Amino acid sequence: MHILILGGTTEARALAGLLHAEARVTSSLAGRVASPRLPEGEVRIGGFGGVDGLVEWISGHAVDAVIDATHPFAERISFNAARAAATAHVPLLALRRPGWVPGEGDDWRSVASLEAAAGALDGLGDRVFLTTGRMGLAAFADRPEWFLVRSVDAPEAPMPARTEVLLDRGPFTLDGEREILARHRIDVLVTKDSGGAATAPKLTAAREAGLPVVVVRRPPVPEGVPVAATPEEAAAWVRTR
Repeated sequence: MHILILGGTTEARALAGLLHAEARVTSSLAGRVASPRLPEGEVRIGGFGGVDGLVEWISGHAVDAVIDATHPFAERISFNAARAAATAHVPLLALRRPGWVPGEGDDWRSVASLEAAAGALDGLGDRVFLTTGRMGLAAFADRPEWFLVRSVDAPEAPMPARTEVLLDRGPFTLDGEREILARHRIDVLVTKDSGGAATAPKLTAAREAGLPVVVVRRPPVPEGVPVAATPEEAAAWVRTR
């Protein structure tokens, strides 16, 4: 079998590791990170050129099944994958880590978009820890607050006028997140509901510090696409093909 895995997530790399010994696995990375962590098996980097390009690649490389293991907020590629798989008549599975759930003591404000997150900052404080990645900073460009922006690669304008950039890659520790909140005198945390354990310690640190958290809800998986919560579940699905 030839399996195409879309995405450079931790789950995508784990799935490639589970399958590469028993199938041909090609992992496709978007190329947005300068030095990505590469999975086992074959790797391609870059876009496909939309739905038609993905259909052509699936057909031209005799792909038997597609796993959409992209970031939970990579909405465009997920919908392109759904349309392309249907057109090429190959099965498609979405691999999505479960989202975060607020616990006792959390002060979360759930919003639908980055623009809504920017609007939700009114009255929450002047110093913002923004952990939504380097894409989409334009939504906060007109805000008056001071922002600590954490991302793997350096962000580009437009961005808030009062910005400090922290280049770092998870997983992050609870002690490390506590130190960041204290050292930068953070008033509010803004994050996407990416799920997973690698970046979750910031939520615990915010709860301990009594800070409000603005959480951007993840978009839905395309209708009709089955979902696996773990790489092991996705590997089991592949083996039933």
